This record gives sequence, structure tokens and C-alpha cells, in this order.
Amino acid sequence: MLDKIKALKEEIEKISVSAKEDVEELRIKYISKKGLVGQLFNEFKDVPADLKKEVGQAINDLKDFAVNRINELKDNFEAAGQEQSGTDLTMPGDPIRLGSRHPLSVVKNEIIDIFTRLGFTIAEGPEIEDDWHVFSALNFPPEHPARDMQDTFFIEKNPDVLLRTHTSSVQVRVMEKTQPPIRAIFPGRVFRNEAISARSHCIFHQIEGLYVDENVSFADLKQTLLYFAREFFGEKSQIRLRPSYFPFTEPSAEMDVSCSICGGEGCNVCKYTGWLEILGCGMVDPNVLESCNIDSKKYTGFAFGMGIERITMLKYGIKDIRHFFENDVRFLKQFESAN
Repeated sequence: MLDKIKALKEEIEKISVSAKEDVEELRIKYISKKGLVGQLFNEFKDVPADLKKEVGQAINDLKDFAVNRINELKDNFEAAGQEQSGTDLTMPGDPIRLGSRHPLSVVKNEIIDIFTRLGFTIAEGPEIEDDWHVFSALNFPPEHPARDMQDTFFIEKNPDVLLRTHTSSVQVRVMEKTQPPIRAIFPGRVFRNEAISARSHCIFHQIEGLYVDENVSFADLKQTLLYFAREFFGEKSQIRLRPSYFPFTEPSAEMDVSCSICGGEGCNVCKYTGWLEILGCGMVDPNVLESCNIDSKKYTGFAFGMGIERITMLKYGIKDIRHFFENDVRFLKQFESAN
């Protein structure tokens, strides 16, 4: 019996495990009520009387040793788990800051969300375009100044290949392939041959919108833009439409929104007028519809377009458009809370 106890102690002393679940299996095997140590207590009744004291002491010592050994293995795994959940020594010494969305992307997504709630879908097109989609189909006359080299980046001449000056080219592509009803917005990057300054850039972003269907009126246009203004600038915002001219809309208008900074009272941002100009709009010219094979006698529509940079500058009080393109993290990190 003493030899059996000695052999079992040596076996327990040599055990090792590779997973925490193995510790529980060893506990059941050795020190549970039906375990190997527990069986020795059952066999104790058959030990001769003169050896009971010695054997009993050896069994108790074996039980204490087995319990301590199992607890030791358990503690080793718990300590390893705590170390693993603490400091990771393989990580870089300097923390890596997470990036955030660019303020132009934040505003663009907010505008898109507003118009998608009105049922507008999103359409995109190529940035390198031809004369037809940028100018001719949109009712630009041959002598229009936008066709000059000083206003447009031309890649080739005859035939004209150019960087699009507005996302209206996507409107043409959609109308060529789709019959009314059409209700879509067109976000994208555009290019114009302009001097870079605090107020203008040769690259900027637009979102344009188009709605073509039967019986579409100027009143529909006004209510759509009023809804947008109140969703974006606040529920107390007001709009006003001033007559203007665009080759592809007739009648045309510039839209102003009441200054959200001063509440229309007048401040330096709105130049003390109480109004901020944010977009151009109008009813789609029948010539544009006919150029895209849409019956202008049956269908009418409205279109609008706004510069994302201008809207973002108004929203956040940014005074220099060049900040958007310099990738200065000191500027960009100010908008982390807007994401």
C-alpha cells in the first residue's frame, strides 16, 4: 500500500497540462470523491491494524500534495490569462491615432441622407468626359465662355475630351438611359481652371439633384429645397429664391438660406444681409429633355446643384477653402466629433 501511495505521488508530481480545461480533468481524476486518491481511502479498511497509523498518515499527506499540485496548475493558468489581458509588449511604443472622416465626407453623407429620405437615388459618372455630356446636351451655346481653355481643363481638342466642370454630365447620362420618372442625386468631384485662393479652388465637390416626371412644378422644387434647408441648417431656417440664369434650366434661380449663425439678424458671415447663398436651381430646359430623348411636352422636371465645400465652410465657419486639400491633421482632427 505504501508503495502504491509513493508511485501515485510521483505520478502527480510529474503531471503537466496545456489547457485550463485539463486542470479540471486532473482534479476529477485524482482528488474527486471517486478519484485515485479517494480510492485509497476506500482501501484503507483492508490495511493491517499495525500499519493503519503509518498508511493513514501517508494517504493524508498524498491528498494534501495532490490538492496543492492541482491548485498550483490552476493558478499558473489564471496568472497567464491576466498577463495576456494587460499590456501587450508587442505593441508599438507610441500610440497610433485612429483617423476620422474628412469634413467634406461628413457633410456630403449628411446631404445624401436627407435626399435619400425623399426618395432620391444616387448616381455617379466619369470625371473625364466629352463635350456632349458636359456642354452640348445641357444647352450650352458654342460661344459660351465655359468652353474656353481658361475656364475648363481640356485633355484633347477636336473631339473635345475634358475634366468635367460639373456633375450635370451625370444627369445627362441618366436621362439618356432612363425614362421618367427620374429622381436622383449626383455627388462627385469636378474641375475648373481657376486660380487657387481662400475662396476658390481648381478642384471641388458638388451634389446635384434631378427630378423628372409628369406635372413637376416649380412649387415642387421650392418645397424640396425648403425641406433640405430645414433638415440641414435647422427647423427654423427660411429660404428665398432670386431670379438667375443657367443654360440648362428655365426659369432659373439662386437659393439663399437664412443665416443660422445670427438667425437672420445680420453678421459678418452673411455680410449683414441675414442670408447665405448656397445653391443654384431651376426647371429643366425643354431642350435638355429633348437632347436626352425625353418628351418635353409630356414631362417636366427640376434640377439643383450645390458646392459641398461652400456648404461645409458655412456649417463650420471655415474661411479658407485650401484647408480641405492640405491634409493638415491639426485642422482635420477638429472634426472627429462630427463623425
